[in-house]
Amino acid sequence: MQKIRFPETALVGQSLFKAADLDAFEAVEKALFSIRENLVVRPGQTVAVGVGSRNIDRIGEIVAKTVEFLRDLGLSPFLVPAMGSHGGATPEGQIEVLESLGVKAAGMAVPVRAGMGVRELGRLGPGCPVFFSEDALSADHVVIINRIKPHTKFTLPIESGLLKMLSIGLGKEKGAAALHRAAAGLGFGIIERAGCLILEKIPLLFGLALLEDGFGKLSGAHPLLPENLVEGEKSLLKEAYALLPRVPFDKLDILVIDRIGKDISGIGMDSNVTGRHRDLTGDFNVSPRPKRIFVRELSEKSGGNANGIGLADFTTSRLVAAIDRKKTYLNALAAISPEKAAVPMHFDTDSEALSACLETCGCDDPQKVRLVRIKDTAHLDILEVSAGLAGEIAQNPSLSLVSDFRPMIFDSEKNLISLA
Repeated sequence: MQKIRFPETALVGQSLFKAADLDAFEAVEKALFSIRENLVVRPGQTVAVGVGSRNIDRIGEIVAKTVEFLRDLGLSPFLVPAMGSHGGATPEGQIEVLESLGVKAAGMAVPVRAGMGVRELGRLGPGCPVFFSEDALSADHVVIINRIKPHTKFTLPIESGLLKMLSIGLGKEKGAAALHRAAAGLGFGIIERAGCLILEKIPLLFGLALLEDGFGKLSGAHPLLPENLVEGEKSLLKEAYALLPRVPFDKLDILVIDRIGKDISGIGMDSNVTGRHRDLTGDFNVSPRPKRIFVRELSEKSGGNANGIGLADFTTSRLVAAIDRKKTYLNALAAISPEKAAVPMHFDTDSEALSACLETCGCDDPQKVRLVRIKDTAHLDILEVSAGLAGEIAQNPSLSLVSDFRPMIFDSEKNLISLA
């Protein structure tokens, strides 16, 4: 590979919506107290609490407060991992995912029932069974806790949230695979349809819908009773879209992403941020329309699951070495998206990988190349931006220079230094 000149870059701050600092315990307590009188329960009854695999802000505290609330009602709660095929589709793996997110069952003195067994609750049509966790069905009541956010591959009134947790997460590996297969032909509207079918069949007590601000911090906790869950989630999704942080440039030559992982997005890097997606249901390349994507690392909390790396053009040998192939393949196959597990060209150093980006992005002048570097798709308040975008930075009131433009800095091993 020929020697490539790197562009000068500067650190840029982006003004994002920041919610007032919320005490997670207080926010959840207030939210749940508002529906207490609507809950019909008997002391001694059991309640399954579904918790997913996303790295939601203070999810451990949120689950703990919910468990405390349920105990105050006289109920006997237990946790059920609601994460489809994640965690290697094993009970042990799914419990490890919860632990890694700070959901510590032992500290709450509650059991975890993480069996992968499911029961068919009905069908949406030929070849489209809807499954649900046997552990959750064994309880007198079910509670689900999840963040509401835009999905990475489709735009519909219901995307990622409570109904998806019911239909995909609590469908375990078998249910997740069945609905993803069906979606390839019927479209992702089946998530809402499957969720509604499940709502008719299970004793859902309530769902706790969470929103996060542009910094990935908790901005709201909203309890939804079964009768208003669907419309409530649709309304909250509109709020989530307004809160979604974006890369504030279009037509990028290069997007550098420091890390991807299941704790960040279901496909490692959120396509609503990168602008790139491809699978059987269709490809898209929308703003910021990067010509080349370079991913540097796999997050530790992803546990080796590198689903989504197939959306990158280049990566590093250290990321490839961190891949748990079994977990990654299982997740990609269950989602009917083997493309996302494809490993791109990988290099021993960031310098080599970035050189490959520059050599193939179609821009010969390093001072004109349109490059943006981000920590991950959930953290967009600090960006590293090339001099080729200086004019657009000056014209955007939501952006401000944090440093002067300077040559890109690599360490002694020819890897980029920490972003911030």
